[in-house]
Amino acid sequence: MTKLLLSVHVLVAILAVGSITVAASMFPRYALQACGDKEQDGRSAGIAALLHRICRGYALAGLAVPVFGIATGAQLGVLTDAWLIASLALTVIAAAVLALAILPGQQRLLALAQDVPAQEAVHQEAAHQEAAQPTATRLTMLTGIFNVLWTIVVILMIVRPGSTTGA
Repeated sequence: MTKLLLSVHVLVAILAVGSITVAASMFPRYALQACGDKEQDGRSAGIAALLHRICRGYALAGLAVPVFGIATGAQLGVLTDAWLIASLALTVIAAAVLALAILPGQQRLLALAQDVPAQEAVHQEAAHQEAAQPTATRLTMLTGIFNVLWTIVVILMIVRPGSTTGA
C-alpha cells in the first residue's frame, strides 16, 4: 500500500506541479504580448488564457499531492519527522503564493489584455503594455518563488535528513 500511495504522490506532483511551473513561467510573456501588440487573430491572448486555465486546473489537481504525501508519511511512520513537517510547511506556502498571488495576478493581466481594443493606435497599445509591465514583472518574480519552494520540497523529499537509506 505504501508503494501505491508514494507512486500516486510522486506522479501527481510531477504532472500537476510540473505543469503549473511551466505554464505559470510562460504566462507573463504572452500576457504582455496580448496587452501590447494586438495581433489580428489574438493568438497571444488565447495562449495566455490557456496557460491561466492550465494553472487553475492543475492547482486543483495538485491538492492531491499533500493528501497522498500525508497518507504515505502516515504509512511510513514519519509524520513527525522535521523534513516532512518542513516540506508540508513549504507546500502550504507555495499553495498560498499560487492561490493568493499568481492566479489573481494572471487574472489581472488577462483583464488588461481583453481591455485593449482591436483597432487601438500604436502609442496607446504601448501605454497599455507599460501599464501591464509591473504586474507581469511581479508575476514573474512570484512564479520564481513558487518554483524555488517546490525545488526545496523535492530536495527535502530526496535527501530526507536522518534517512536510513544511505542516500
